[in-house]
Amino acid sequence: MNIFVNEKKFTLEENATVYEIRDVFKKDADVVILNGFIIKEDFTLKDNDKVILIKKGEVPTKEELENLLVARHTPKVHEKVKKACVGIAGLGGLGSNVAVSLARIGIGKLVLVDFDIVEPSNLNRQQYLIKHLGVTKTEAMKELISEINPFVEVEIKNEYITQENALSIFEGVDIIVEAFDNPQAKAALVNVILSNKRDKIVVAASGMAGYFSNNTIKTKKVNENFYLIGDETNEAKQGCGLMAPRVAIAANHQANTVLRLIMKEKNI
Repeated sequence: MNIFVNEKKFTLEENATVYEIRDVFKKDADVVILNGFIIKEDFTLKDNDKVILIKKGEVPTKEELENLLVARHTPKVHEKVKKACVGIAGLGGLGSNVAVSLARIGIGKLVLVDFDIVEPSNLNRQQYLIKHLGVTKTEAMKELISEINPFVEVEIKNEYITQENALSIFEGVDIIVEAFDNPQAKAALVNVILSNKRDKIVVAASGMAGYFSNNTIKTKKVNENFYLIGDETNEAKQGCGLMAPRVAIAANHQANTVLRLIMKEKNI
């Protein structure tokens, strides 16, 4: 009969049990999952059963993690995702959330660019932890990603992006996520990239402040190389701050737009 151990297929004799499999494949596993449910007693396996063996706190091998991702995403999706290189300009509320979402889907490479450090006011909407206070956002995000998916290649650049250096910073990147708070910086990056690099795609965001309706945040295709996410109205200002829910909604619109672009979907 066939069974799957950590999503890898094996052929075994009839009447094998879950605990026998555990003792062969991962004797020190603390958690044993059979077909999606944690078990506390032994069971006889049936054809095509799925067993997940986990040792708490242990980093899975690259092969194990890839098998698990393929099982969730399908091979076609995963193969394309792990070959993609995405740049993120700014690691604040938008950028940190985009980076985490892309890391979780197993993106091949991330180029993370920011010049700032993590400060207490960032914790209301950004993906950082208390232990990251005072650390550069690039280093903090690289560490966080290593704890989510250590097999994502992460290149960090502690630089202030300008019209003069933007092209060199994102050389070799397929898709650029614009994730600045400053409207002038947003416009400058988008203009310089789209004016000089016809082969690059920019996914930007504008208008996600406050606690307005979820459904006003939209993804808009401006042209073949430029996508804009947000409500295009509610920018951060006094009395209308940036808060985690709507910022994360916009960021995940950006992340999903990146994924759809990688998959060559036509209707973004």
